[in-house]
Order: sequence, then structure tokens, then C-alpha cells
Amino acid sequence: MMLLDRGIVLEQPRTIHFGAHILPEVGRIAAAHAIRRTLVIASAANRGRVDALDLPGEVAIFDRVDREPDLAMLAAARALAAAFDPQLVIGFGGGSAMDLAKLVAVLAGHAIPVQAIVGAGKAPRRRAMLVQVPTTAGTGSEAGSRALVTDEANGAKLAVESPHMIADAAVIDPALAVTVPAAITAETGIDALAHCVEAFTNVRAHPVIDLYAREGIRLVGRYLPRAVEQGDDLEARAGMALAALYGGFCLGPVNTAGGHAVAYPLSTQHGIGHGRANAIIFPHMLAFNAPAAGDRTAEIARLLGLAQPAAEQAIGPAARGFCARLGIPMRLTAHGIGPEHVAAMAAEAAGIRRLLDNNPRPITGADIAGIYTAAL
Repeated sequence: MMLLDRGIVLEQPRTIHFGAHILPEVGRIAAAHAIRRTLVIASAANRGRVDALDLPGEVAIFDRVDREPDLAMLAAARALAAAFDPQLVIGFGGGSAMDLAKLVAVLAGHAIPVQAIVGAGKAPRRRAMLVQVPTTAGTGSEAGSRALVTDEANGAKLAVESPHMIADAAVIDPALAVTVPAAITAETGIDALAHCVEAFTNVRAHPVIDLYAREGIRLVGRYLPRAVEQGDDLEARAGMALAALYGGFCLGPVNTAGGHAVAYPLSTQHGIGHGRANAIIFPHMLAFNAPAAGDRTAEIARLLGLAQPAAEQAIGPAARGFCARLGIPMRLTAHGIGPEHVAAMAAEAAGIRRLLDNNPRPITGADIAGIYTAAL
């Protein structure tokens, strides 16, 4: 039973600016702090939009964020930061750009390796300001204190968590997402949904975070199909931007659970994007956890508008249908993954205890292998 007096700590950006066409607010923030040198971390696709930030002074751009951050990408971004000595670091893009910006911001001016700050509370205090500007609605990284970077040598995801990685400001402009392709809209949207659902069914679930989780789930159910169908639907884009933000609020104090742990090997071993990996696993984990979180699973189904929300046996197919109707390929075999890959993926996922221990139902390596087999 959840107790209202159970302790919780909320760490969120100092200021959050939300609204369509407010991107120039980034430049006003920089000017208000007399910023003269800004480093923007972005994908190549967003490089052409950097001028719209209306930044004062000198601007350097690291635009090599073409995948989820790894140690090589981080080293290259740190080298640019060391040479440029920014007063402000901006994450401009999806979760990869914003996670990389967090790491660069806390490591700028320090010679320590990122491995030394893996875990909670080890990152040094930032010397530069940090502003996050999401261009997709998925990770909610603009709101959080965590960042992930992949060690290419073994495929492991290194998780860094620190209050020093909380942004000074997040500027969320839903109009930036109107050009995001339907497939990316769908996959990042399910990532936002997974954040809310995994926090809502988490063993660490808390009434304060439940508010964000419930509303995030409802917003995804109402607006994600619309955003996928018609990308320039600004109301739908705003609804999804809020859902992603609320999912980000869920991550700090509660975090995700088994779903993300089971999804990670799809990315690390087979190169499937994070959002799509979560979408493929989402219905299977929702069904797996239903016996341990029946009331909350039924509430999730109602918030999403799924059929037969009270039937545990119906929740998996209903959730899979929701994702499939968004155009997401839901079979692992469609991504070149077969039965011969199950054991290696299950072994990796079973070791991610920091997330599996949050799951409402105990989950073993054999259970994980069963989920992969069902998803083939």
C-alpha cells in the first residue's frame, strides 16, 4: 500500500517555458545572463534551425548526434567544449542531444572520465549554464537529472544521475515537432507513454508522481494517433509535448522498470532505436505485470481508450493493436531478430537490476526470454 507520508524529492528545471513559437525565448535567456559563448549540441537535421534560437555572442555547434550517445561521441563533444569554453550549453533535439548536453555540461572544465561519474550523485558541479530545447516528444530528457551513454566496447549503457544535470531552463516549443516524420512521432510517443506507465506501476510509485503519470498516459491516448496522422496538428503536438514532459517528471523520483530493461538489448545488440524498442516490448510487459498491478493496468487501459480494460488476458493484444495502428512494426523478426538471439538479449536484460528491481512483478531471465519469444 502506498503511503502519502513516504518521502520523495522532486528536482525539475528552474524555469520551464512552454508554448508554440516561443523558440526565441532561448536567446532572451542567454542575453539576460550576459552569455557570450554558447555551445549547441544538436543533430545535423537541427543545425539549420540554430539561428532561430536567436543567441547572442559566439556560437559553436556540435552536430554529430546521429545516434544514441556513445563514448566516442561524448569524447568528440568534450573536445569541442574544451577548446571553446562555453558559458552556456544547449541540448537542441531529441533525447540523444539532450543527454549528451547534460554530460558535456557537467564534464566541461574537468579532466575526469565519464566512467568516474556513473551512478547517482557523482557528477561535478556545472561551470556552464544548461538549457534544454526538445524537438521531439518522447524522452522527457529536458526535465530530468539522468543521462545515458553507451560503451561501444561492450554495448553497456552507462547511467549518470545528478542534480547538477537538471537544466537551468527548458524551452518547449511544440511547433518544432510539426516536421517530425510519422514513424518517429509514433515511436518517441510510445517512449513517453512507457515512462508514465512504468512509473505508475512501479514498486516506488508515489501519489505525487501518479498525477503526472496518469495525465501523461491520457494525453498519449488522446493525441498520439492525431499527431501521427497529421503532423501539423499543433494541438496534438502540444499534447504530446506535455506528455513527454510529464514522463520526464516521472523519471527522476521513480524511474522506469522492467519494460526499459527488456527493451535495451534491442538497441545495444541490434541497433533498434530506443522508441521502437520500447514500443515492441510495451504490450508484452504490460500483460506480464497485469497480475501484480491489476487495478492500475485497468486504469492505464481506460486512459488509453483500449477495449476490454478489465480483462488481463486482453490487455496485451489491445496495447499491441494501439502501437500497430500507429504504423510501428511490432515483430522482432521484422528487424532480423530470431530465436537464436533470445538468450544473449535475455542475459543482458537480466543484469539491469537498477530497473528490474522497480518492476511490480518479479522477473527472471527465463521470463525475459519468454517475452522476447512472444515478440518474435
